[in-house]
Amino acid sequence: MSEPEAPSQLPVPVERTLHGLVGAGASMQMLFEKIARYGPTDAPVLVTGETGTGKELVARALHLRSPRRARPFVALNCSALNEDLFESELFGHERGAFTGAVGVHRGRFERADGGTLFLDEVGDMPMRVQAKLLRVLEDGLFERVGGEMVIAGAARIVAATNSPLERAVAEHRFREDLYHRVAVLRVHVPPLRDRVEDIPLLADHFLRIFSERYGRGSKRLTPEATRLLASYVWPGNVRELRNVLERVYVETSGDAIGRGAFAEWEVERGALAAGAWNLGLRDEQRFVHPPIVMGSAGALPAPTRIIDLPAQSIRHVARRPRKLTAEAVREAFTQAQGNATHAAEILGCHKTTLYRAMTKLGLSRGDLEKRDDA
Repeated sequence: MSEPEAPSQLPVPVERTLHGLVGAGASMQMLFEKIARYGPTDAPVLVTGETGTGKELVARALHLRSPRRARPFVALNCSALNEDLFESELFGHERGAFTGAVGVHRGRFERADGGTLFLDEVGDMPMRVQAKLLRVLEDGLFERVGGEMVIAGAARIVAATNSPLERAVAEHRFREDLYHRVAVLRVHVPPLRDRVEDIPLLADHFLRIFSERYGRGSKRLTPEATRLLASYVWPGNVRELRNVLERVYVETSGDAIGRGAFAEWEVERGALAAGAWNLGLRDEQRFVHPPIVMGSAGALPAPTRIIDLPAQSIRHVARRPRKLTAEAVREAFTQAQGNATHAAEILGCHKTTLYRAMTKLGLSRGDLEKRDDA
């Protein structure tokens, strides 16, 4: 008698959304796994990632996955306050503590008691306040400015930075002992240019939000428009993608948004890529990876479907442009007779990406044009 066949193993379903975060690619799946693993703990978490990647959404997701979810989530942008107000805003003050202190003020740490305190751009925190925060993390106690009563603080710290905190420590702008306290667990949020396979999902997600907001019906991107977005370097990350999609949603009257809807935006991006904001000089090694837009207003509704694109279109979106070597760029300019837009098309990338590569390779338009005339 033959042995019964083992049941076939079903594929593990891919989680496409998590508390407002959207993504089905490998990097986002790893991020979702870390949030699920770190959320239930009380350990401090340092969230790293470029501007516009969704670091506050990650902090909120960690809070919502924790036993503290019923308690407050309180955020403080450490780069938005001057040093004189920072200590008061974080720890509070007593009446008469300074000119203008007409009453008792409960600081963010006190308001987050039992919940989560999110310190955005923590590297910009003044050194004097860092010393006081270190004490709170060590023994859970603090005083309001001008006060004598010791208050117990039981908020979990989730901090975020868009630049290497290790560099701030090396430059003596951030305390090393505090660094080790806030970076117990590490989460890195990948930039959009490293997860282009998520662009169709993100686009559908945002277009449905705009449909509900403006009440003008649903819209979708054509495959050509999706490929255009996939070829762009996205210095503003998910926040920039959302803003661009809102713009074309408002400007498009039909239900299909084609590549032509992005024509004005392409011209604007091309002008910036030529050097106005020096977008091409982005440091690829910005972060020391751990031994591992979106705004701040709560979780966004989850998407119910991906944009209806043929399978080959999705594969095209996920595929990277070919490597931009100096020789490849020179050959493309020769074929395009010095036209940068046509050269980018030959190379299979956006013109912004081409300018970025030229900056890294030390190539100028003048050099390429001279070569073409030779």
